[in-house]
Amino acid sequence: MPPRSTPRPKLLYVSDLAYPAKGRRYCDEDIYLTKNLRPHFDLAICHPEDAASLMANFDTVIVRNSGPVIDYPEAYANFRTQAKRTNHRIYNPLTGKADMAGKQYLVDLTTEGYPVIPTVDHREDLPRLPASAEYVVKPKAGADSHGLEFVPHDALPARLNNTDTRDLLIQPKIDFEYEVSFYFVDHDFQYALHAPDPAHRWELTACTPTPADLDFAQKFIDWNTLDHGIQRVDACRTKAGDLLLVELEDLNPYLSLDRTSDETRQRFVKAMTDSIRRSLT
Repeated sequence: MPPRSTPRPKLLYVSDLAYPAKGRRYCDEDIYLTKNLRPHFDLAICHPEDAASLMANFDTVIVRNSGPVIDYPEAYANFRTQAKRTNHRIYNPLTGKADMAGKQYLVDLTTEGYPVIPTVDHREDLPRLPASAEYVVKPKAGADSHGLEFVPHDALPARLNNTDTRDLLIQPKIDFEYEVSFYFVDHDFQYALHAPDPAHRWELTACTPTPADLDFAQKFIDWNTLDHGIQRVDACRTKAGDLLLVELEDLNPYLSLDRTSDETRQRFVKAMTDSIRRSLT
């Protein structure tokens, strides 16, 4: 009798293939990733609103380009509750302290002295922000610029009057040279992309970060303490040449793989495959 083969791990890959992202096509990236993960795993794709009802039949749930969870808050809350109650494996794990938990971390990191865009959530703390002709006001639960406002300096007090600012983030509008993103699997850097034109955030090109740039990005990956998973560190380069954190995406970061080389994509898929295998053990 031939030896019994070892069952392949079963992945439930969560993606909203129809999500209308600005300047990006989520579905193309997830089609590419699932095509390349399938030789290693048994894999099914589902919409984020179906994940909770299907997850029990799979070894792990891979949360990818599922869109902002503010579009389906009850389904996402149910998914998190069920995953924690059953101790089900989720990739990324639900212990992330950054975007996965909302935007409060930007306030906390500011207080702790990390190199982030200065951020407060109480009008009493406005003097802690550097003077600016214009400010950014956005909801802590926002995503993809949902609810973002640019408010002139003189209009800020009126904007915040009679408003519970605990649900808002307030930042100076930064005059920056360009934005840059660093992509990690587990705690390992994979590649970097930057947007040379600030007006076109998703027109990205490959770039080679300096050792100082990598130290900057690694600082936030280490802070988040995720055992495994995919993270994207978004930063802006100020006119003075410094990097400031814009966002640490640890829930479902879009990877812009179409803006990378074939070699980079293949290396990323291998790193992701190895990471998923490690997460299952």
